[in-house]
Amino acid sequence: MIGQGGLAPRGRFPLLVLGFVSLASGVLGGLERVGVDWLPVPANAPALHGVLMVSGFFGTVISLERAVALGKSWAYAASLASGLGGLALLAGMAHSGLVLLTIGALALVAANASIMRRQASLEGATLAAGAACWLLGNALLVVGLPVSGVIPCWIGFFVLTIGGERLELSRYAPRPPAARRAFVAIAGAILLSGLLGTFIGAAAWRLQGAALVVLALWLWRYDIARITARQQGLPRYIGICVLSGYLWLAAGGLALLAGGALHAGPLYDLALHVLMLGFVFAMVFGHAPVIFPAIVRVAIPYAAWLYVPLALLHASLALRVAGDLSDGPVLRAIGAAGNAVAIGVFIITAATLALRAQQDAKAKKGSDPCG
Repeated sequence: MIGQGGLAPRGRFPLLVLGFVSLASGVLGGLERVGVDWLPVPANAPALHGVLMVSGFFGTVISLERAVALGKSWAYAASLASGLGGLALLAGMAHSGLVLLTIGALALVAANASIMRRQASLEGATLAAGAACWLLGNALLVVGLPVSGVIPCWIGFFVLTIGGERLELSRYAPRPPAARRAFVAIAGAILLSGLLGTFIGAAAWRLQGAALVVLALWLWRYDIARITARQQGLPRYIGICVLSGYLWLAAGGLALLAGGALHAGPLYDLALHVLMLGFVFAMVFGHAPVIFPAIVRVAIPYAAWLYVPLALLHASLALRVAGDLSDGPVLRAIGAAGNAVAIGVFIITAATLALRAQQDAKAKKGSDPCG
């Protein structure tokens, strides 16, 4: 983090809430798409499932983290526009919502550019490249491309953003100069395939798949997660989350290699969800105890209970993959429901741990005669 400020933690919390509205709606919409249709679902949510999850939720949260890092008030416009864009989509204002999401992505690009001007680095350049992929994907939706056409951009957004963050966290880990050059080449291939995937089809998708597999291998070899996973407590938990995410990253890359340009069907479902759920949410579960306290100043202390939603995530995703491979809609639906439960259990677990930490802090302060 370069700096902190621009907006007090209490002012950041409503932005976080906007993102969670998109998350809840997107999850419910996704469940209805696989046949779990007995839950109350916003009318537009099934059709907007991908946009709500990628841009309405993750775009808002990632932009918020970058704004805190930059420490400038204007940078929070990215998170605000993305959060409001999700609400506009749910309200039936599709074009306005997509325009707001594009404005949010543009503001994130500007925030990353500002960070790069302060302190140029490979990590910062990787994060900026991820934001550029998100901007292109949102802009293409505005001009009428279907969601399936911007998937390579969205994958580039997630993978480059997470890759840049992990590179930053592992920057002091020993690695030969050739490893750095290899990372640049891999990230360049992911960026190129993300930018061109919409226009040249299967070749770009397969290039991206190959790059994802190689990136998973690179990160497994050079990320400090291999070290922290052998420690105790929170470092071990984060390390296990990260390494498990890399396994799903490799699986997603292999699916893209096998499928070429995917637009529908079981392999499309498999590729997207092993990447967006297995890879991305494993990272969310692992980094939330570090990121959310930095954003809203609410501690999420480590507890072994955090492994419960992580195990649910991976087990339910394995069921979903089995359903995709066998083209079994029932198994796919059960897996999807398990995915939703895992996300819900994680939120409840993290909120419970945070609440207990606050109560313990208040009790300790109240019992301190000098407090």
